[in-house]
Parts: sequence; structure tokens; C-alpha cells
Amino acid sequence: MSTTLAPGTALPGTAISTLGWKIPVILGIVSVATLLFCGILGPDSSASFGISQSGDVFQIPELTLPGKATGIVLGLVMVAITVWSVMLRRQGRSIPAWATAVFVAAFVMAFLTAMVGGARLHEISLAGLLGGSVTLAVPLVFGSLSGVLCERVGVVNIAIEGQLLGGAFTAALVGSVTHSAMLGMLAAAVAGALVSMVLAVFSIKYLVNQVIVGVVLNVLVSGITGFFFTTLLQPDFEHLNTPPRLAEIDIPLLSAIPVIGPILFKQSIIGYAMYIAVFVVWVALFKTKWGLRVRAVGEHPQAADTLGINVNATRFWNVTLGGAIAGIGGSYFTLVAVDSFTKEISGGRGFIALAALIFGRWNPIGAFLAALLFGFADNLQSLVTIIGTPVPSQFMAMLPYLVTILAVAGLVGRSRGPAASGEPYVKE
Repeated sequence: MSTTLAPGTALPGTAISTLGWKIPVILGIVSVATLLFCGILGPDSSASFGISQSGDVFQIPELTLPGKATGIVLGLVMVAITVWSVMLRRQGRSIPAWATAVFVAAFVMAFLTAMVGGARLHEISLAGLLGGSVTLAVPLVFGSLSGVLCERVGVVNIAIEGQLLGGAFTAALVGSVTHSAMLGMLAAAVAGALVSMVLAVFSIKYLVNQVIVGVVLNVLVSGITGFFFTTLLQPDFEHLNTPPRLAEIDIPLLSAIPVIGPILFKQSIIGYAMYIAVFVVWVALFKTKWGLRVRAVGEHPQAADTLGINVNATRFWNVTLGGAIAGIGGSYFTLVAVDSFTKEISGGRGFIALAALIFGRWNPIGAFLAALLFGFADNLQSLVTIIGTPVPSQFMAMLPYLVTILAVAGLVGRSRGPAASGEPYVKE
């Protein structure tokens, strides 16, 4: 007996993308815009990208690309990927992750080539751009890891901004009083944990809306640190707001490798701790019994409770741990980036870390890569003025948020947080 299928219905066992035509449409718009503005209308001048620096153990010749030709070639590559995604969609299949990565890499390279080629200097240091991007991403990574730990256990952490700011203030104060940057960093972890404990108590024990508590904590910490900065730190700036700095630690030979040397082997203690934290959190969440329990609490707390897991205790300690990690990230502002605390020194980066968390799909490695993207855009924005490119710096500041919107809309797949995230648990 034959069966008639409705149009668009797949045979049993055939995977159908739940994203519909969103990805092909987004890819089509971006690829056509890239081909037009970076290729056909792109600059005639060439763009030079310096790869090696003067102190590197060996030198790599700089990469020179013709502006318009590079934009056209990479734009055509993007168009080809778009056409392929349409063909896959017609077959009820999703575009592979590697194809999306190639598409994004082609877009970034075409955009960079067009921007540098149209600039006054026509040259940019690729090593400096990438190294500065990682440096700017450090507090974002710690903040996003805090969000991962909290949301994986079912608590929405909107208070990342407050945790970063509290950590920065405490690190400056304790570091100045004790003349020890390490004690300042540890105190920052405690400050971040205390902010998180307030979030945990009100949202877990008293069942207050988690988003509201997080927003209130951000405002509260901002007000408290601003008040003490004005009344305590400023009047005695020399003794209370001059913390020692955490020096960069060079690993001999390895730090002189072009491009990756300064990124991986020439960092402060906080920079090295960032890489360790990403790896440890990923292993703990996905390769240990503890991580399985945490994810069970975040996905289905009732089922976890029936297995003997104390849901609310697990949530409380995870949120506290996340706050301590964010506090360490906050200490970066006053112990590495600058040597004193100022009002609102975190500059809204807690909210950027929250966006990186969503972009990274609640995965420590994904959040790390998303934070690097924000750091890249932030650093590129600073270089825009130096090289004299005609691209407005405001556009560069907007770019990471636009990419985040596209990602959440489905460019990298459906973004879905833990099922019980934001829902209080009351044991029946």
C-alpha cells in the first residue's frame, strides 16, 4: 500500500532541520553584502598583515592580499556555501558546523582585508590584533564561565556585572593595603562569591525572580563601590587605591613563537588561570559524576531529587563557585589592565559575558570562543583610529552584538539553555 506524503514531509528516519530557512536566508544576506561591499565595491589597494614580531624566535613574512580581488574570491566562497545550504535544506538536512566556521572565517578575512586596504596605512599587525583580543577577553571569559556554572544548575546569573565590579574594587583595596597582588586576587574571589551568595539566598531560598535579583544586585554593587570610591579610595588614593600589578610571566622560547607565543605563553597569572579554568570547568561538567549531577539539576530537578541529589544545595554551591570565578575575572581590571579602581571600571562587560554565554550555547569552550570574538571586535575597534580606516568605529562596537543576534537567531544552530534554568525548585 502506497503512502502519500504532504509537501515538505520527510520519510521516517530522515532528519529535518528545525531551523527552517533561517540559516540559508542569513547566509545569503551576509554573503551578498560581503561580495558587494568587500569585493565589487572594495578597495583597489592591497592590505598587509604582519604575522611576526621583532622578538620572535623566527620570522614569518607578512601576508599581503589585494583588497578587491580577495573580497570577490571570499565572497564567492560564501555564496557557494549559501547555495549548498539551500540544497541541504531542500533535502531536509542541516548545514555542518565546519561549513559555518569556514563561512565565518571567510567573512572575517574579507572584512579585514577591505578595512585595512581602504585605510590610510594599509597595514596591520595580525599578531598584535590577536594578542590584544585575548587580553581584552580575559574578564569576559571568567564572567561567562560564572554564567555557565550557574545556568547549568538552573539559576540565571544576571549579576555577572556586579560580581566583576565587586571583584575589581576588592582587589584594588586589599591589594593596596596588603601590598600583595595575590591577596588582592583571592579577596576578589571572595567578593564575587559574596555577591553570588546573595543571589543564591534570594532566588533559591526565598524564590524571588532570579532576573530581578540579578538586576538589583548589579545596581547595588555599582552604588556601593561608587560610594566607597568617592568617600574612601579617593581621599587616600596613595594608600588605598594603588594596588601592585601582576606581572607578565614569559615562558622561555615558547613565548617567542610567532602569533601563538604571546597568546599562550606570555600572560599574567590571571591569563594562565583563564585557560586552566576553561579546561577544568569543561572536564568537570561533562566528564565527571559531579558534572552529571549538576546538569541533571539544571535539566530536570524533580528527577534529580528522586535520585537523592539535594537540588537546592547543589544550586547554592554552584552559584557561589561561579561568583568566585567572576570575582577573579574582576580583579583583572585593577591588577593587570590598570593599576587603580575607578567607578564602573567593568564597563558593562558582565552583560557582554552573558551574551557570550548564550552565543557559546552554555558550553565552557563555546563561551570561551564567543568571549574571544568580543575581545577581537573590541581590539579591532581601537585599531580603527590608528590605521585611519574609513569604517566608523561605532560600527565595530556594534558588530559583536549583531553577530550574537544572528547566532541566537539560528546561525550556529538552535540556542537552548538548560530546561529548568530560571525556575525555582520547591520540594513537594
